[in-house]
Amino acid sequence: MEENQIGSKAYEHYPHTDPCRSSRWTARESHQYMYARPWGRVNDFYWDLVNRRSSLSDLFAIERNSLCGHGEDAGETPETTSDSEAAHHEAVPNPSKDQCGRWARATFKIVVSYHGKSFDGWQKQPGLNTIQGLIEGSVGGFVDDKKANQLKDKGLPVEGVIVVAGRTDKGVSALNQVCSFYTWRKDVKARDIERAINAVGRGTLRVVSVSQVSRTFHPNFSAKWRRYLYLFPLGEGEEGRQTDQREKVQVNLLDESPYEVINGSSGHFAEECTADSLNCIAEIEGGKKPKDFSVIRVNMLLQQLEGKLLSYKMFARDTKASRNIGPPTECFVHHARATKVYLPCSIMDDEHVTEVMCVELVANRFLRKMVRVLVATAIREAAAGAEEAVLLELMEATCRRATAPPAPPDGLCLVDVGYADFDLKICFIH
Repeated sequence: MEENQIGSKAYEHYPHTDPCRSSRWTARESHQYMYARPWGRVNDFYWDLVNRRSSLSDLFAIERNSLCGHGEDAGETPETTSDSEAAHHEAVPNPSKDQCGRWARATFKIVVSYHGKSFDGWQKQPGLNTIQGLIEGSVGGFVDDKKANQLKDKGLPVEGVIVVAGRTDKGVSALNQVCSFYTWRKDVKARDIERAINAVGRGTLRVVSVSQVSRTFHPNFSAKWRRYLYLFPLGEGEEGRQTDQREKVQVNLLDESPYEVINGSSGHFAEECTADSLNCIAEIEGGKKPKDFSVIRVNMLLQQLEGKLLSYKMFARDTKASRNIGPPTECFVHHARATKVYLPCSIMDDEHVTEVMCVELVANRFLRKMVRVLVATAIREAAAGAEEAVLLELMEATCRRATAPPAPPDGLCLVDVGYADFDLKICFIH
């Protein structure tokens, strides 16, 4: 739907005034460049992560338990408790056994891993397959009798109420998404909740851990930071250095295109190519604009965001007008890096190596679609050869058309949520 909207509407290009304005992709060109990639390979990798067939330590080719000094491997999220999980237990006291009155209810912290491509996003919506809907339905059997009777009297399904650390869009995966559920029943055990959710997950959603916590715990408001990874499949010429356009001989995005009518590729990576896609690709190939970008350059651009409290309203999408100005748009980015990695061989086709750019972002909070817009804009600016401070300068723009359309959701993954102070040791990219 998003692709059709971009292809059918005429978007006015933002009037940039810097020296790179003539080489900068338009919104339509940027959108088509992002989507003309073998995203199926990235989706397969996330599927393997959720089902514990691979780990992030495989992606970064490092040994287990070497990423941090807490005895847990943050890259081993599908198999062990994450560092954010351990940090939470340090920050939130365990519930007291002698609690009474309104404090007597049991609150459970639930950490889940899910494959974004298999769902229509987190938020429950009528007629759609959502993560929230699946989890709330699975814990309905643990709702106390009073609440269950109230729901039945209203003709509503008996479901639990889940609070989450942050909603993810359709297509976005997660390895350690944190949510909570409470009940007044005394006989509910953590293992019962885990079994109930896993019974309906069927490979698309899996419980990492369930633990009873203090009633004061809130998955969103108690969190101090969130970490995302974005995997972007690379084509020829995108090898961590900016090559001279005049020396290229037919090096373009078609080398990695998933469109069957262009390169005759087969398998589930091939998709129908529209006329709009062909026209846009032809425009970029006309020689007037760059056809690739430098991963090293993207890393340099992103590093300029570290350690600063900034307003990211130009990098947000679909936000309410009341949240477009002031503190609601401010985020503090702890860590922003990019590097080139290779998808583990276990999910690759024979003799086909998939190089990807991995972007790691850690911040106290993120606005809607902020990560995807940041990634797409950083790629666009790196291709155009913009100055290092360009992302900071774009924050002063007067219109969101100054930034690129969001990158595809397929590459985005919520790695974990932290409830203790951020520690740089947990990061994958340094």
